[in-house]
Amino acid sequence: MSNKNYTRREFIRNLSVTALAGLSLPLLSSCSREEAEDFLQKHFLEMTEEEKERVIAKLEQRYLEQYGRKFQISTQEALPETLWGYGLELSRCVGCRRCVYACANENNTSRYARQLHWIRVLRLKRGNLINLEDSEHYYAPETVPEKGFIYLPVQCQHCQNPPCVKACPIHATWQEPDGIVVVDYNWCIGCRYCIAACPYKGRVFNWAEPNLPKDEVNPNVHYLGNRPRMKCAVEKCTFCIQRVRAGRYPACVEACPTGARKFGNLLDPKSEIRYIIERKRVFRLREDLNTESRFYYFFES
Repeated sequence: MSNKNYTRREFIRNLSVTALAGLSLPLLSSCSREEAEDFLQKHFLEMTEEEKERVIAKLEQRYLEQYGRKFQISTQEALPETLWGYGLELSRCVGCRRCVYACANENNTSRYARQLHWIRVLRLKRGNLINLEDSEHYYAPETVPEKGFIYLPVQCQHCQNPPCVKACPIHATWQEPDGIVVVDYNWCIGCRYCIAACPYKGRVFNWAEPNLPKDEVNPNVHYLGNRPRMKCAVEKCTFCIQRVRAGRYPACVEACPTGARKFGNLLDPKSEIRYIIERKRVFRLREDLNTESRFYYFFES
């Protein structure tokens, strides 16, 4: 990081230490010592391997005490010569939302009254696809699909030119070499500038302590992905970073009952996602904004 960014971080650190000493400064004054230590740790990209190991060990012990399960927290880096891309065939999507709940189960998002969803499924009247302002995602028919409607799932688009990354004042979010846009939850200060900057509403803010039942927690996590998040952190789809870097599909792809969701390496000319882009009628949301989304919607030719 540059000297300017380092100075800003040191400024926040000094204020925080002062607040922990007992002075009535608002920053971190309501946090526990554990929360303060999390906030004050190094940026993930600045950590040495030894520092990462210490942080992982601390988190695994904390999660064991909190959830009664042994977590495996990965810090696996991006695979070489890999750039992930996503495809979604709208003519097959039936609006069942199985992708939404598969995502919640896999990625340890808050449930029930405080539920957070990284995927939103929009319902639109058929023939009205371009007017997203007329869409709704709180629909509850007896059965789906409904006659006269089309369904448009939306999540983080993992843009090549992500406005959320530019908006973050402390570099708590960035793009990995494989194209996945990630968040360092411990570095995030909850300013929500990234949420305001995202034109896809692909990010959510954790307003309360995460509501995650112990018997439903997924202990196979990635530090930059689906590990349990704290209150006041921004979170989002990571293409299931904990799965794709281990050679698996994202949970939503596996859960889709109609096979509408596709995923693969954009750099591989033989991949399914390349086949779709080159041979199907594809489009990307808000292309006029030049975000260069890596999420492609398409119809059967």
